Amino acid sequence: MEQRPVGPGGRRWLALGEDALPAGEQWLAPGEAANLAGLRYTKRRTEYLLRRLVTKHAVAAAIGRPTDPVALAGIEVRNAPSGAPYVCVDGAPIELGVSITDRAGWAVCLTSPAGSRHPVGCDLELVEPRTPGFVQDFLTAAEQRLVSSCQAGDERDAAANLIWSAKESALKVLQTGLRRDTLTVEVTLAAPSSDGWGALTVRAEEGPVFPGWWRREGRFLLTIATEVAGPPPVALVPGVLSPAVPRHSWLDRPLHLR
Repeated sequence: MEQRPVGPGGRRWLALGEDALPAGEQWLAPGEAANLAGLRYTKRRTEYLLRRLVTKHAVAAAIGRPTDPVALAGIEVRNAPSGAPYVCVDGAPIELGVSITDRAGWAVCLTSPAGSRHPVGCDLELVEPRTPGFVQDFLTAAEQRLVSSCQAGDERDAAANLIWSAKESALKVLQTGLRRDTLTVEVTLAAPSSDGWGALTVRAEEGPVFPGWWRREGRFLLTIATEVAGPPPVALVPGVLSPAVPRHSWLDRPLHLR
């Protein structure tokens, strides 16, 4: 996998699909392999593997580490009690914030600037229909008005999923996930510029505002949220998601049988 060189100090993101998964498990850390062994359902196993693969490659790019199986096995993705991921290299936690998301056979990892563990959040969603009930239950009144102002069909579907995705990204920064009521955070969006990125903000009802960015990549929407404002993240491998086809391969074999 050829990665694009980027300068130090910025946020970066990487997308990988199921086809990138290696045949063996030698690239997993021992703790990861043990966790995998306890997953019975193909969907959970595939998501687990894909999330770790994309994170290990993104982290390797951030710290200048090789990506052979032995080197990748030395990068371990763990979870804090809150559920938020963090990374250990050769057994020790490193100063690098990460956020991981997956949807329909594809996964994205966002990394903070090297040397920083400021929380970052990212979320990947499909542009797909959302019911009126979903919009009413999970979006604020202002967000509902935004969705209603869009033309029915793809434009409205994109708006509803984009707002939902931005909320998920911000809740990852807050390290609460969907344990927190999505109506307690409100999304504001700006149109994308020539580079494809549009600015967003997510305001929590208690006051904090999380800046971020969004972009549409073919069938997918990608959002990020951060504690500290900065430029849009740089793609380590550009152009991967735009032609990507959503996949639900686990339906062919729901249970993993050894």
